Amino acid sequence: MWDYDNWQEIYATLRKHKLRTGLTAFGVMWGVFMLVVLLGVGNGLRNEALGGFGTTTNTVYIWVAAATQIPHEGLDRNRWVRFRPQDREAIKARIPEVDLALGINEVGGWASAQYVVHGDKSGAFIARGAHAEVARMQSFEPVMGRFINARDNEEKRKVAVLGTRAYENLFEPNEDPLGASIEIGGIYFQVVGVFQPMATGDNALQDAELVLIPNETLRATFNQGDYYGHMRLTPKPGYSSVLVEQKVMALLRERHKVHPQDTGVYGSFNTETVFQQVQGLFNGIAGFSWFVALGTILAGVIGVGNIMLITVKERTREIGLRKALGATAGSIVRMVVQEAVVITAVSGYLGLVLGVLALEAIKSAAAGTPDTHFLTLAEIDFDTALVAIGVLVVAGFFASLLPASKAAKVDPIIALQDE
Repeated sequence: MWDYDNWQEIYATLRKHKLRTGLTAFGVMWGVFMLVVLLGVGNGLRNEALGGFGTTTNTVYIWVAAATQIPHEGLDRNRWVRFRPQDREAIKARIPEVDLALGINEVGGWASAQYVVHGDKSGAFIARGAHAEVARMQSFEPVMGRFINARDNEEKRKVAVLGTRAYENLFEPNEDPLGASIEIGGIYFQVVGVFQPMATGDNALQDAELVLIPNETLRATFNQGDYYGHMRLTPKPGYSSVLVEQKVMALLRERHKVHPQDTGVYGSFNTETVFQQVQGLFNGIAGFSWFVALGTILAGVIGVGNIMLITVKERTREIGLRKALGATAGSIVRMVVQEAVVITAVSGYLGLVLGVLALEAIKSAAAGTPDTHFLTLAEIDFDTALVAIGVLVVAGFFASLLPASKAAKVDPIIALQDE
């Protein structure tokens, strides 16, 4: 039940020693404030770093990086190998852990920007082949029309989808691009959609400048019909992309007769490995933030315990009188514990509120500044905040047990004689 007199007494006791109570509460509040700000900014860094991966974090990219340097199986060195459609078929047939295996080409070669024209507007953009699955692999979301689909590749349709920045450069503001024609290398393609990357960071900005056409159309139209520029693979659910990368590399070496020690021939990039490294880094940052903030909170809680010891000493006669009038040891303990918990809970809540307000101010100040974009992503998880307050209240409870036990052991006769 709500004991109004009890809470009024706690308020009067704390109000009697404003400075001491305020300084003690400030130590606890500052610890929670630091925890909220440190975790919030750390989460902003995490969100920006992990946002660059989009929704797919286990894609493997493999490409031919150099000519062979070691003779193997009767073949001389300085051979350039190429990925063939048969390689993709072999990967699907012989490596059951592979879910998707896509061959990708680019007009003019890797990262070679092409002159793209629409009417009297033009620009240099990378024209890359695509499959329907690329939208999921790279977190592309159509904002107008549609994405490349399977029939586009099967029928080698001359269609294209534009990244948002490519669209803005080639078309007038609010101009409908659907059905319009663009020219790439003297070949006309019909625009069927505009997409935006859902990932963040520099890679997303580059993706927004892509012009995508069906990969099979690209191969047939630009004389790349017998090879793929690079390959992209994803594992089936429950399998590691690291395992897939190892097996695919071994299979490609076998098929193209590349010596096992000739490590420079194939290049690869495994997003799962990098994703785990980034996650590990930010888990460490979060752990350090908790360590620093909890150290400050612990110091504040110890201060609460010390203050309660002083309070019990000052109120020895009052406690003795209470016991002489029939107060039980349990009621004395409850009185001391409640005072400590009130200090820690209220100061912790104030620290939480001030921390959230500080994060909002930081986000507002960083808005529109590219170098500090991660600050606009700063946030504190509500569950984490509740855990912090819960830990604080529990710590305050245990810190008050020693002074509470001393108060419960006060001898009323001796206490009433105390000066």
